[in-house]
Amino acid sequence: MTPATKLISMRQKVREEMLPRLRQRYAGRGREGRSRMIQELCEQFGYSRKHAIKLLGAKAGWGGDPTVRKGRPPLYGAQVELVLWRIWKAAEQPCGKRLVELLDLWLPHYEREHGRLGKETRRKVLSISAAQADRLLAVRKSRCRVRGRCGTKPGSLLKTHTPIRTDNWDITRPGWIEADSVAHCGTSLEGDFIWSVTYTDIFSGWTSLRAVFNKGAAGIVAATRQVEAALPFELAGFDCDNGSEFLNWHLVSYFQNRPKRVGFTRSRPYHKNDNGHVEQKNWTHVRQLLGYERLEDPELCTPINTIYRELWEPLHNYFCPSAKLISKDRHGAKIKRRHDAPQTPYDRLLASDAIDPATKARLRATRAALNPFELQRRLEL
Repeated sequence: MTPATKLISMRQKVREEMLPRLRQRYAGRGREGRSRMIQELCEQFGYSRKHAIKLLGAKAGWGGDPTVRKGRPPLYGAQVELVLWRIWKAAEQPCGKRLVELLDLWLPHYEREHGRLGKETRRKVLSISAAQADRLLAVRKSRCRVRGRCGTKPGSLLKTHTPIRTDNWDITRPGWIEADSVAHCGTSLEGDFIWSVTYTDIFSGWTSLRAVFNKGAAGIVAATRQVEAALPFELAGFDCDNGSEFLNWHLVSYFQNRPKRVGFTRSRPYHKNDNGHVEQKNWTHVRQLLGYERLEDPELCTPINTIYRELWEPLHNYFCPSAKLISKDRHGAKIKRRHDAPQTPYDRLLASDAIDPATKARLRATRAALNPFELQRRLEL
């Protein structure tokens, strides 16, 4: 044992022998006497004042039971954690702020699946904060754990004919759509494979998806026609990137050869943020479901589209809330962003005056017939 180690060991032994007597004296002192003892302990052993108070009050260090949790007892038990975990998994792993917003919507379905909760447990689940929910699930999340290739081929033919969107459109009502494509190519873009085409409404976040083989113009137009027919609102504008699957005469004719033309614009080349509303869906709506594997069998398009249309879209559009950016201000080197309260696309459409009462009634009836846990169970089959 080195001299330094011996000195440390001796000091520790002295502290261990002194501390029980100091605690007895500390308990019998008044306010001024306690303050002087704390000051002496800090000067003699180099403790911080707060640590010295805990030592003399027998709340930490020598004399305490290391197996006993110190501090305030936990408010939320294992039952609350289990409820949050099951809902978090079924709702496609939302962040804490989105999770607490969907609890009121999902809890009745949870009780039908897993049995009724006790009154106290239910109250705690519905009153938990976003930060506390993240803390409760942190350990479980840490146990759950490729980047793919970009498949955008520049479509130069119609670049000069398709204007670049220079404003944010009128985002006070639904109908303005952003579109993007996702390649299911694995590690190579060579050959033929399936693509997913994503359509996202800027106002509500309502998202539709279709799988096409080889992203030819005819397939993209057919997918767009199917999506438009199923939308609960009228299409007013269409914005895309500079890929050749969108910048072609077939799609231009589809939007312009109608009594009420649809605005057709494109983003700036190499500026993904121009289409930020749909770009963020490439992970949450496509990769999270189908991953990065190569899908080159054209017969897979039919079952993928069935999953998109009957399971995946209803789950996200009716039961998964998202937050919209309200403002973004720069303060020196930092940017402060403010978001609204998370809402589902369904809720945003119901709150819009642009949706007629008949469509709202149809949306309410559709959601009333859905069970998010049943949708999730069918996805996992």
